[in-house]
Parts: sequence; structure tokens; C-alpha cells
Amino acid sequence: MIEITIGIAAVTMLGMAVIMSYILGWASKKFHVEVDERVEAVLEALPGANCGGCGYLGCSEYAVAVVADNAPVNQCPVGGEGCANEVADIMGVDVGDSVPNRPVVHCGAHFEARQGRTEYRGEMRCAAANLVAGVQGCTFGCLGFGDCVSACDYDAIHIEDGLAVVDYDKCIGCGACVKACPRVIISMTDFHEDKIPSVLCSNLDKGKDVNTVCTKGCIGCKACVKVSDVFAMDKDIAVANTDAYRVEQEESAVEGLEKCPKDCIGFIGKNAD
Repeated sequence: MIEITIGIAAVTMLGMAVIMSYILGWASKKFHVEVDERVEAVLEALPGANCGGCGYLGCSEYAVAVVADNAPVNQCPVGGEGCANEVADIMGVDVGDSVPNRPVVHCGAHFEARQGRTEYRGEMRCAAANLVAGVQGCTFGCLGFGDCVSACDYDAIHIEDGLAVVDYDKCIGCGACVKACPRVIISMTDFHEDKIPSVLCSNLDKGKDVNTVCTKGCIGCKACVKVSDVFAMDKDIAVANTDAYRVEQEESAVEGLEKCPKDCIGFIGKNAD
């Protein structure tokens, strides 16, 4: 009797296996989606960092976008020029101009330049400190607790005397630091040259109010704008036109830098010192 029961169970299981195999085989054919072989080829050419620096969630999504949506082949900051050339060969297109896109910290005030700082005893993160009123007088300045440092996988940004400073020799332009900054004072910028001029301030207040909170904040005096076409005014704050900047304009940029009474303009990038 036991042998019969076991036999029935075995036959039943075998029958179910055959039926499921048939169903799975039918489903795989019915719902099969053709995948362009170029997607796999592009994915193989990418470094696999999944950093999001290309603007997509990861290498897989970027590979699909390149093949299906004609996304630019030179958007991988980790792979650089070599990767762009390889992807271009796969797609049969020209690479086009590739300009490094790197973060700029729009604040140049170390601890000694900040007015109205108070002792902070909360969680030592910028995201937490940014929720507390009066941590420091300038509500546009770097908080200096290093959320950007924690977000960077390439050891390319550090806190120096309360200020986030980018190491452009290590930075690959993934943009993780930009996303981590709660005060939105880090932005991605095209570097048409190894070093570019930048106004190291984000304070949108009037000059007299800036003076009360920082000794290195832009006061909107227009001194740089009057002597150099590299700079322009955006409401009450000076900005550098980095999109148009080329090395031939360095002398003009230096003139603007030297005219700044608050020392809030500087060159950033490789060999900026």
C-alpha cells in the first residue's frame, strides 16, 4: 500500500514538472523581448562603477540609453576618454567634444572668516545641522561636517578648517558630493581648462548683511565686473562665466581677482595653486 502511495506521488510530481516546463517554455517564447546586442557590448565597455555621474541610475541604464535613446557616448566620468572612444566605436558615431564636468564648492570661508558661529552639539552631519537655526551667521556657507566627504567613493573631497575642498587630481565628476550637500552650494561645472576662475561665495544677501556674517563673502560691489569680462552680476552676487572661459582670458580673470576687496574669487582645478 505504501509503495502504491509513493508511486502515485512520484507520478503526480513528474506530471506537474512536465506541465510547468511546458508553461515556462511557452511563457519564455510568448513574452520574449529582443535585447540589442549593442547594449551588452556598451555595458561591457563601461567601468561598472554605477556612480550615477552620467546622469543615469547606473551603468546598465546608461547603456540602454546610449543604444535606445542615442544618449551621448561621452557621459561616463569614470571611464573617461578611452571609454567614450570604445562606446563610440560600438555605436558607430563620433565621440564629439568631451569636457570634464567637475564639482565647484561655492564657498571660500574657513572657520576664521565666519561671523556669528555658535556651538553645535547635535548630530555631526550637515543635513542635521542645516535644520538648526543659528549654527552660523551665513545660511549660505559650508557647514563643514563632511556629508560630501562621506558620499565620495574616490577620496576626492576633504574638510579643511571647516571648508569642503575638492581634490581635482582624484575627482572623477560623479556628482555624489553635489547630491549630499543640504545647502546646495556645490555645483557641477564644465572645466574647459585645467583651472578656472570661480566666485567662492553663494550668499544672496545685500552687501551690508554679508559683511556681518563673513569676512570673505561677495558684497556685490561689481569691482571684478568693471575690469574683467570673465565676471558678471547675477542680482547681488558676482559670478564667473566658466562656460565661455578659456586660458587666453587668464590675465583678465586675474585682474578681476585682484580687484576683489573681499578676496572671494580664486582659481580652482588642477594646478590652481
